Amino acid sequence: MVTLLTGKKGSGKTKKLIDMVNAALEKSNGNVVVIEKGKQMTFNIPYSARLVDSDAYDVKGQEALLGFLSGICAGNYDVTDIFVDSTLKITGTGAEACSYLVPELKKLSASADTNFVLSISAANEDVPEAVSDCVLK
Repeated sequence: MVTLLTGKKGSGKTKKLIDMVNAALEKSNGNVVVIEKGKQMTFNIPYSARLVDSDAYDVKGQEALLGFLSGICAGNYDVTDIFVDSTLKITGTGAEACSYLVPELKKLSASADTNFVLSISAANEDVPEAVSDCVLK
């Protein structure tokens, strides 16, 4: 499953993402991974989740992010949930990046049995219509 957590800057997406991470940790029988750009969430994410700074691995662009997420799934078969904060800062693009990422992540989600949550700094109406079914209501 792929979920898009949308909203303009300052709308509380990161707080909601942290709440979703905590809920996933409570129900997961595997590993929960949180990808962030920079090290802003170090003290907000419980130690039981794996916190990864995308800058430490020089992840830039849509293809690089997809490859990075695929590598995480390939390297550890029991990752149940992956959360990506500041997705558009990592990809360096606008909300149109969702048109590429979401279909690819849906395939990866099905094959790896992993849930993905992407934090997108954009209003719901700015998200491409083709992926609007993934927007968290």
